[in-house]
Amino acid sequence: MGVFLGIDIGTSGTKTLAIKEDGTILASATAEYPLSSPHPGWSEQDPEDWWTASAETVRNVLAAGNISPADVKGIGLSGQMHGSVFLDADGKVIRPALLWNDQRTVAECEEIESRAGGRTALIEMVANPALTGFTAPKILWLRNHEPHHYEKLRKVLLPKDYVRYRLTGEFASEVSDASGTLLLDVRRRQWSQELLTRLEIDPAFLPEVYESEEVSGKLHAAASAALGLPEGVPVVGGGGDQAASAIGNGIVSRGVISATMGTSGVVFAHSDEVQIDAAGRIHTFCHAVHDKWHVMGCVLSAGGSLQWYRNQFALAEVAAAKGMGVDPYELLTAEAGQAPAGSEGLFFLPYLTGERTPHADPHARGTWVGMSLRHQKAHFVRSVMEGATFAMRDCLELIREMNIPIEQIRVSGGGARSKFWRQLQADVYGQNVVTINAEEGPAFGVALLAAAGTGAYSDVVEACEATIRVETETETDAPAKASYNRAYPIYQKLYQSLKSDYKSIAEFVEAETNDGKTM
Repeated sequence: MGVFLGIDIGTSGTKTLAIKEDGTILASATAEYPLSSPHPGWSEQDPEDWWTASAETVRNVLAAGNISPADVKGIGLSGQMHGSVFLDADGKVIRPALLWNDQRTVAECEEIESRAGGRTALIEMVANPALTGFTAPKILWLRNHEPHHYEKLRKVLLPKDYVRYRLTGEFASEVSDASGTLLLDVRRRQWSQELLTRLEIDPAFLPEVYESEEVSGKLHAAASAALGLPEGVPVVGGGGDQAASAIGNGIVSRGVISATMGTSGVVFAHSDEVQIDAAGRIHTFCHAVHDKWHVMGCVLSAGGSLQWYRNQFALAEVAAAKGMGVDPYELLTAEAGQAPAGSEGLFFLPYLTGERTPHADPHARGTWVGMSLRHQKAHFVRSVMEGATFAMRDCLELIREMNIPIEQIRVSGGGARSKFWRQLQADVYGQNVVTINAEEGPAFGVALLAAAGTGAYSDVVEACEATIRVETETETDAPAKASYNRAYPIYQKLYQSLKSDYKSIAEFVEAETNDGKTM
């Protein structure tokens, strides 16, 4: 039985996983690296860190799992979406990569919509509106603000595809990740020549696009030496982290939805055909399943909001947890459980890094509304968890609007490991939620893609059916569900009430920064 590796190039670190073709996990390893923010709203990383971490984690997995390199039959790649790696004619990195959560490209998004003939025309071309996190506006930003770098530009790669280049020497991507560049004709699963022409971007800058199961290259000699693997190991297309995570959760058929509560939150639905929200509030991308698509809502600071709360306001809980030998989140969720559903009217808007779905507003900011003398710490921590979950419900409601059935919600990420948060999700979503046996996310998903793409399975749907099963179900609590159904419309109105204020705050911060008074 062969061994398959999944490498996930995340924002905080790279994770490599080794599985047998029956889905048994043999070993995993993670290596972290820094993120830089040289200006407010900017987010960058050094691609060399991704490569170093990939090589290190592969070697560590082989050692930890006592895996013979000769048994490795395929490699799948996943990674943070939308990031831009700019390469010169020699394949060298020109400048640090701009990441998915970088917000510098507001003007470039406006430029794209203008060149495309308006927002509606753009959505017709590539199924999505221009958002600051996407790749296309980053290319325009480089042209507009760093022309000396743009003159050197010969290739633009996504994070996982840069690692692919270092593994195989091939400039290649695949349809799920390429969908998030804003340059892919999502209906036809190929680069949009029309939009590239309108934006005056050279098509030669872009790599060849594969289906996610297809072999995109083979391990070359230099990578073989770095990873401790034989030359010639096939590397399949893989998937952007969200599509790969969906594969890892078995979201490969209509009616099964995933709600992943990680640092960001994602609600993901499989679709057998292209379904587009005309208002562009939710993404329509190619799925990592051959000739299928998905719709996806993204909450930029979901579990990240609770992490922020822990880091800024829960130092006592962190210290107590260390002394008790438990995870600080256990103490925080226990504290949240002391407050009632709805936190007695205390609402938290989780827009700590702007928001994507459904508002597409880089100026939005985290906000508490409704504070009173009655509110204690328990209310605050519970309101953060409720706010993040309400934001996930925003995504679910859009999927319902598109007449996509929601027959089963599979929860994953940090929010699924907590019994309290699983219950909270069931009550806010108004529907039972389930967990599955696979908890390894994108790395597991692309390992399955590698197994399917190298012949261990006929396709990835068969791979998921053979390896993934439901383990637990959390039923809704009727009184809590009713409370959240009353609270949710209030939550929805708050963003609209504050929208213009968020923009004014952003203008104030920008003016203060430019004057050198703050930051």
